[in-house]
Amino acid sequence: MTSEETLLTSSEELNAELQALLQRASENGIDVEGGFECRNGADHPDWDVIVTEVEKNNQSE
Repeated sequence: MTSEETLLTSSEELNAELQALLQRASENGIDVEGGFECRNGADHPDWDVIVTEVEKNNQSE
């Protein structure tokens, strides 16, 4: 987490943040495919995140 966190109020904003995070990680040589456990302490739920690469179609940006 950074000291300047962005408030997310929609699934579109969440998707944009995830996209930016995955792009930065990939550009820095981090293998982003696989499973990640996100443990968040007693006050928040824990998450299991699975990232898989998908094949681009001709209309992808």
